[in-house]
Amino acid sequence: MKIIHSMVRVRDLPRSLAFYEAALQLSVAARFDFEGFTLAYLRNEETSFELELTHNHNQDCDYELGNGYGHLALSVANLDAEHQRLQTGGFEPTPIKDFFRDDALMARFFFLQDPDDYKIEILQRHGRYC
Repeated sequence: MKIIHSMVRVRDLPRSLAFYEAALQLSVAARFDFEGFTLAYLRNEETSFELELTHNHNQDCDYELGNGYGHLALSVANLDAEHQRLQTGGFEPTPIKDFFRDDALMARFFFLQDPDDYKIEILQRHGRYC
């Protein structure tokens, strides 16, 4: 069994596509327009895993994220440079945090949010987060 994609619903597809391209370098791998909704599958050259953006054309209010959704996670080679790039680009990333377990660095990370308020974790490639 192979995990292939995760899906989130978005209100404004062009705005979301612009965010994911500029912030996370994810571009449209496939797009399917239907009567009433559009599916856009995003990915980059580093992975075959895709993020599916579902845009329901008649959605006129924000989606309720509830308390079950956590976040998407991406790893990068240079966390500090990525944080600076996103900050300079106006994406408002949270401060970088160092997370320790048993006195050893487990992870370095920060978060940002997409236009629909989905949280995205950006991790330094290290240990299990490569």
